[in-house]
Amino acid sequence: MVGFKATDVPPTATVKFLGAGTAACIADLITFPLDTAKVRLQIQGESQGLVRAVAGTQYRGVLGTILTMVRTEGPRSLYNGLVAGLQRQMSFASVRIGLYDSVKQFYTKGSEHAGIGSRLLAGSTTGALAVALAQPTDVVKVRFQAQAQAGGGRRYQSTVDAYKTIAKEEGFRGLWKGTSPNVARNAIVNCAELVTYDLIKDTLLKANLMTDDLPCHFTSAFGAGFCTTIIASPVDVVKTRYMNSAPGQYSSAGHCALTMLQKEGPRAFYKGFMPSFLRLGSWNVVMFVTYEQLKRALTTACTSRVAPF
Repeated sequence: MVGFKATDVPPTATVKFLGAGTAACIADLITFPLDTAKVRLQIQGESQGLVRAVAGTQYRGVLGTILTMVRTEGPRSLYNGLVAGLQRQMSFASVRIGLYDSVKQFYTKGSEHAGIGSRLLAGSTTGALAVALAQPTDVVKVRFQAQAQAGGGRRYQSTVDAYKTIAKEEGFRGLWKGTSPNVARNAIVNCAELVTYDLIKDTLLKANLMTDDLPCHFTSAFGAGFCTTIIASPVDVVKTRYMNSAPGQYSSAGHCALTMLQKEGPRAFYKGFMPSFLRLGSWNVVMFVTYEQLKRALTTACTSRVAPF
């Protein structure tokens, strides 16, 4: 047995809520450069986004993008938007991951045998609810990751400045830009990520192939990350392009997708696929493994406080 042992006492909704937000923040800290590289690759080829890469800079592959950014903008550029990213995860992941089991139980009316329909419905619900709460943090994160620092042309000087500037120049609606594609993306991501993790883990445990321990969590998380990347990449690219677009550039998320298809072809929807997979795969592994351990640690701590002897 590696890590904290499983307890007989199930974790409370509060433990799951706090554990999910904390685990997601830890995962973001580790994988954020991959996410930034993904954003730069996704917006490459866009002609008039609000914030763009250095003129003439071409990004090639994950490693090439990271090295180019370090060379032209410095290592700190890889963590552009980290503060907004952590704000997003603390509010976003807490809801979409931390409340998933509770919502699933609500749809199954307390039954321990949840069908695929109930899992998908729970994933869609918490994913959409999380977007409704955390959309402004996602807009600021994407804008920071997309902007280049070379030549002193930074559009936003700080996270607070970004919130103020967007609200002032684009109105409060600017902070909620891309909500529709983001709701679609996160309903898909949540279903693919959580339901796949749930199903793989249940299958491994029921078939007695693994015990409820770190190897099982690792395998389930990696599989969930791969499936999620394949399913969610097209919506993710449209979301990134639309959120980073200048006012009036696209009339809607659908218009953005159609423009991409006409100008760049279907392959554009999978731009940044490799960093997306590396990021989602590693993010899922770190997040789910940390989340499972945090749930056990917090549950053990709470149980010890209630019954010290």
